[in-house]
Amino acid sequence: MTDQELEKFEQQLRRSKPAKPPELFTARLLAAEPQTEDSLDSMEAAPPVAVVPDYLRLLRQSLRWLVPATAVILGALVIWRSDLPTTGLPTGPEAGNLAVSPALTANDVKIDQQLVSSFDAVTKLPSGEPVRFRCENWMDQVVLSDKSRGLIVENRQPRFEVVALGFDTY
Repeated sequence: MTDQELEKFEQQLRRSKPAKPPELFTARLLAAEPQTEDSLDSMEAAPPVAVVPDYLRLLRQSLRWLVPATAVILGALVIWRSDLPTTGLPTGPEAGNLAVSPALTANDVKIDQQLVSSFDAVTKLPSGEPVRFRCENWMDQVVLSDKSRGLIVENRQPRFEVVALGFDTY
């Protein structure tokens, strides 16, 4: 439909007058009495129209039993934890006399990252487009030293890193 045809159609719609409703409908409408609040309360509510997708309805139904079940489990955990023996730490006035040792004071911190291996991999995306990845194996190491206590804390952890690269075609 072109713009001119559309404008002509809209003009015809503006000029047209709405049809009269059937007489029976008009009579029923005029005979109806306005409802009061009391009559609205006594009426049964119509069932809601189902516009919620099935998965949301399932989620709502599962939450109906999941929330009370969670409350029961949490209540049982609170009761169970209150029955456990205390740790033996003093409470009350003698608790203030405990000497709390300070946290670790790191005088020397060393952080090291070593590249163990590196390789490239090529694969295809679901669309069929090729993509290239750079895969790298790293060994991370952190060493903390507290010279006042003679304490050394060392943590070595491997790390695998994958980086997507552009696929250059020549």
